Amino acid sequence: MNPSQSNAISEHPGKRTSGARALQKGQQTKQIIIDAALGLAEQIGLEGLSIGALAEVTRMSKSGVFAHFGSREELQISVIREYYQRFSNEVFFPALNAPRGLPRVRTLFANWMKRVAIEIQSGCIFISGAVAFDDRPGPVRDALASSVQTWLAAMHRAVVLAKQEGHLVPDADEAQMAFEIHGLILALHYEARFLKNPGAIARANIGFENILLRYGKPQISGFPHR
Repeated sequence: MNPSQSNAISEHPGKRTSGARALQKGQQTKQIIIDAALGLAEQIGLEGLSIGALAEVTRMSKSGVFAHFGSREELQISVIREYYQRFSNEVFFPALNAPRGLPRVRTLFANWMKRVAIEIQSGCIFISGAVAFDDRPGPVRDALASSVQTWLAAMHRAVVLAKQEGHLVPDADEAQMAFEIHGLILALHYEARFLKNPGAIARANIGFENILLRYGKPQISGFPHR
């Protein structure tokens, strides 16, 4: 092996380390941008997001922000993915520790309500995004719809398991029950965030208990026989 080959080989580890550091720094910078974009989107909606506005918020150049996403559309999709991941970490995954059946359904709803209590002030990307993109086909709408559908499928699955565990009445319509639970959350956002009704959270909780009263077996759901 000649000296030049030896020197070239000895330089490779340093180059790899430098490259890894650059990649890590790039990922960290991108995450900072996404965090800022999510905060901005919660205030002005996904439609209001732009490379320019985000560059101003993060005090970066437009070209610097653009380099991490390539387009406004990709920026919006990245925000949707980040929002969904945080939503899952706060609402869905902790509920998996609860026993199958109504305990898990209750935990999912309780976690969802905690999230909504925050979003009454900050806003919900799923809801504001649905209003802005409901009739606008494309990748952003697809990313939004996919995230919401995945979450609603998880709630529906929890209700199905509750019936399989014998916690619901035999003729319970699982799809209808999941639909009504989702409807409570949508009504809560409208009542609390838009109309500023101070009793909205309490009404949503009462509505959930009424759903269990109709669909759950009394000895399981905690309600007396009528």
